[in-house]
Amino acid sequence: MRVFLALVVGLICHQFSEITYGQQGKQFKLTARASQIDQTAKEHPELGYVFQDDKGKPADIEHASVDTRVAPRGELVIWLMGHSQPLFDRVNSYGQHAIQVHYANKWFGTLKPDVRDDGHTLGEIRLEAATGEDFSSAVDIPKPDGMKQRATQFVKWLAKENPEGKWEQFLNKPQDDLMWEKVIICGISHGSTTAGRFAKHQKMARVVMFSGPRDQYDHWQELDSATPANRYFGFTHVLDSGWTGDHYCRSWQLLELHEFGPLVDVDKVTAPFGNSRRLITNADVGGNADRAHNASIPGKSAVKNEKGEFIHEEVWRYLFTHPVDQVGERVPMEEDCRMELKKK
Repeated sequence: MRVFLALVVGLICHQFSEITYGQQGKQFKLTARASQIDQTAKEHPELGYVFQDDKGKPADIEHASVDTRVAPRGELVIWLMGHSQPLFDRVNSYGQHAIQVHYANKWFGTLKPDVRDDGHTLGEIRLEAATGEDFSSAVDIPKPDGMKQRATQFVKWLAKENPEGKWEQFLNKPQDDLMWEKVIICGISHGSTTAGRFAKHQKMARVVMFSGPRDQYDHWQELDSATPANRYFGFTHVLDSGWTGDHYCRSWQLLELHEFGPLVDVDKVTAPFGNSRRLITNADVGGNADRAHNASIPGKSAVKNEKGEFIHEEVWRYLFTHPVDQVGERVPMEEDCRMELKKK
């Protein structure tokens, strides 16, 4: 009798689960202005961090999305570049929440080359921009304008405005910080580099680095890491100048990703790609290095097959969902990757 009741209860729970994440759910897409969410946030025009452009158009809009039709994985993806709904659609389909935050991240172009390339300034600024803590003498970015508080304030707002999304699961008990070990930090190019630097400082669930990291003269990549090295995942196109210039391969090896498998060409090897953390593609981008740089994420530059479908769907799923404890076999560092790059 007990066995029969258990089977009935199990069947009911299974059916309820399907209803909860199926018929009654939907994808929620939300936006909010950072300056309205947190009144302590301030503009830093000297760093390109403003709340509206010259024409008065809001420049501090943040994006979030979650799909309650999908069983949740209990993970929050924080994207550190301009909003990418195609990427958010995919991580939502994996059962992950996603946000894109507006923080002081346009400082790169304000630096003089001799300061930018001194071997430590970039990493220090990235960490200050991410945390809002005083890590660099080159900038002054307080906590309300750093990524960390911006993300926390946004999730607090989402927890109130979108109760269906259950965003509160990512907040600590006092609700003054995120539970970072539930967070996947990611970005492309500049964003992937800051993601990698922040993960050295803060333990994360995972780091996904598209077309990066760069900072080819810095050595923050070899610092001790709060986030275990097997949680870093990289993906780039081989025509990207960051790859042809040995910037990405250098960073990946300083991050010790060769400890978890060889370089894997995803166009020749199927998922799970030897459990490697270093994925590359040589898909046809018409020889265009600029397109190659952006081809690593879903969007206009990504490569499609004859049916009009993106060819790297399984790559993106792997990067965000592959179990971090499943790793490939260690290989030696590639001798043809220059580890000490010379300034021009």
